[in-house]
Parts: sequence; C-alpha cells; structure tokens
Amino acid sequence: MEKLIIGTRGSALALAQTELVIRQIKEKAPEVECEICIITTKGDKILDKPLVEFGGKGVFVTEIEEKLKRGEIDLAVHSAKDMPMELAEGLAIIGVLKREDPRDVLVTMDWESFLQKEHPVIGTSSLRRQVQIQQEFPGALCQTLRGNVNTRLKKLEEGMYDGILLAAAGLRRLGLEREKRFHYHMLDIDGMIPAGGQGIIAVEGRADSRFLGLLESITHENTKIELKLERKALSLLEAGCHEPIGVFTRLEEAAMSRMVSIWMCGEMDGQLKRKMTKVSLEQAETALKELAENFRR
Repeated sequence: MEKLIIGTRGSALALAQTELVIRQIKEKAPEVECEICIITTKGDKILDKPLVEFGGKGVFVTEIEEKLKRGEIDLAVHSAKDMPMELAEGLAIIGVLKREDPRDVLVTMDWESFLQKEHPVIGTSSLRRQVQIQQEFPGALCQTLRGNVNTRLKKLEEGMYDGILLAAAGLRRLGLEREKRFHYHMLDIDGMIPAGGQGIIAVEGRADSRFLGLLESITHENTKIELKLERKALSLLEAGCHEPIGVFTRLEEAAMSRMVSIWMCGEMDGQLKRKMTKVSLEQAETALKELAENFRR
C-alpha cells in the first residue's frame, strides 16, 4: 500500500480541510494510505499581533514548505487565501478543490442590538475587511482579532466585540453556520469583495511529485481557473497582507462561451475603489491588467 503524508496546520479548520482532501483522494485511489502531519507555523505561534506587523501571508506557509522541500511530507493543504504569491522554489499548487461559499460574514450575538449601536466594535485583523465594512457601518470601530475560528467566536460571546468578521467557507466546513446562538449577516460580494482565493482549498506539492496525476483527478477545473486569475490579479497589484486588496473571479458558462466576472477593490490615496467587469475567459488576463493599471493611477 502506498503511503501519502499530508502536512497541515493544527487548527480545527485546517484539519477539516485536510480531511476533505483525503476523502476525495480515497475516492479516486482507495489503496493509498493517507497520514496527517501537523505543523505549527509562525502565524500559529504569534497571536497577539496583526499579521502586517510580523510578516504577512508567508507566516502560515513557510514551515510547511520547508518540510515539502526536504521530502518529509508529500503534500500540503492550505487555505488558498493564506498562500503567498511566490511559492518556494520547486513547489507548485497541484490540486484545487471546488470552491465553497466565498463571502464574508458579520457574526453578532444579537443583530438588532448591533444595529442600534452608534459605534459598534468589530473584530478583524484584515485591512481589506476593515476598509469595506466601515463603508457599510461608518461609525464602526475595528479592533484586532486573531486566533482560530472557535477562539474568535468565544471572544464574541464574551463580549469583547459587538461583531466579528469571518469567512463563510470556514464556518460551513466546521458546521458552525447552524449554531443558533449566533446571528450571521452574509455580506454580498459587491459590498465586501473577498480576499483572493477565499473559499478555496489548495494542495501544494513538489513540481515533480509522483502524485501529480492523482491530484489532477480531484481538481475542480473552474475553481482552478478562478484561483489562477485571482493570484494573477494579486501579483499585478503587488498585494499581500499589508494592503487592503480584494479580488474575486467567477467563471460562468454562457451559451457558446465561457465568461469571467471580475471584482476588485483596493484603497489608493485614502480612497476605496471598487471595480467589476465581465469578459470572456480569453480576455480575462487582459482585463485583469487593465483593472490593475486603473487602480495604480
């Protein structure tokens, strides 16, 4: 029996996402034995500071990539939105699962009470989320919030915040969207453009991995295209955790062609810009470049 060692962070969400990958692998290759290797990253160790203060996206990936390069693990499972634009040499995204709900969610204990507050305190460490939520709630005060999903919900319950911003995908994968004690206010894409890759599970491996064929067999092609375009947009915008950048693409099957809807947002010179366009798949990369150039003017 062939053994496949999969690296992941140790949070409940990271493990749930890894189990989703394993389930799909076993459906295609039941003879493969999958072993999970939990890896603690810099981002898991430092919880008292915003990511922008100590590194950005790479803080959730670097230690895992090192084990991949050394051959200590065969694959790594990531939330695609946590992955830096430049992967370590010799590594690549070799598998992409179907996208879950890409939206952000404003979670409160009592929605009516939240709406009555003139200056509600909202927990989020994301600059992207901060600049967009303050347009919908101009009096909101955003304060740093770190930790795994359950830790963040606990802080909400304890009254440290009036509301917190989370990704819908994480709540769904943990089965928390059914929790009756919370109110979930789903934020439309137009008003809260997600982070690039949000809702997508990406599997990273060595570019010459013997499991390339297996991972290709579980890859959702439309999601793979969406992720490629979003990462291209982030690269064009030179975006990391240090800038409030959002980008989202949706591939749609038209009558005789494939169309891509593209949303972008970013704060430039103190002004939040939002752009949306719809083009054919063949025109998508050109449209991304034009949108990026428009943002930088």
